[in-house]
This record gives sequence, C-alpha cells and structure tokens, in this order.
Amino acid sequence: MPEDRELERIKYEKIKRMMSEAKRPAEYSKPIHLSEEEFDEFIKSHDLVLVDFWAAWCGPCQMMAPILDEIAREYARRLIVAKVDVDRNRELAMRFGIMSVPTLILFKEGRPLEIIVGVRPKPVIEDVIKRHL
Repeated sequence: MPEDRELERIKYEKIKRMMSEAKRPAEYSKPIHLSEEEFDEFIKSHDLVLVDFWAAWCGPCQMMAPILDEIAREYARRLIVAKVDVDRNRELAMRFGIMSVPTLILFKEGRPLEIIVGVRPKPVIEDVIKRHL
C-alpha cells in the first residue's frame, strides 16, 4: 500500500536524522565563535547553523546571549549556534547586509534560510528553528 511505503520512508528519514545527531560532538552544546576565515567552510559542512551577528558594545546582544546559550544546549544534537563579532568581521557583516545587531541568520547546508533582527523571545527563535529541523 502507498501509505505503508510513505510511513517507512518517514521512519527511515527519522532514524537517519537521529543517527546523524548522535554523532555530533558535545562541543556544540555552547555557541562557538567564527571568524571570516573559517565561516564559509563551517556553515557549509554542518546541516543547520544559527549564526548570531553581534557586537560586544551592544546591550540587546548581551540580552540575547543567555537565550542563545540555552538554545545551543537544548538543540546541541540538531543545531549549532555560532557567533560572529561584527566589529572583528566587518566584511562578513557587509556580505550578509547586517545593518543592526543582534541579527540571527539560520543556515542550512551553507544557505541562509531565515533572518531574525533584534531581540526576540526564545519561543520565537525556536519556532524558526523547528520549521527547519
């Protein structure tokens, strides 16, 4: 029956994703800092990466930090949270049109999927993430 084949396909995809998540190292349970030199290779070599474009002087960025720490910890096997300091990585910020911080960009296999500008509550960020898991 077609329904059985579809259920088997869904089950296979879920098992495949779970196996992939189980292999992900625990080092990604905290946000990692990326520089311009390593950025492209990193986001292309990982399935789902939430990049926080931030600045040390930015109060709203400091407000977002604990939320992103929680997300990194809770989604460690499914998502990587990365941080890019816009003052130290100006070309990267310009390349992605970062006009204000914090700006979050969700990447899947190196492609930007969604952008969140400004401080947002954790459930809003999680909704964006869950749409792409």
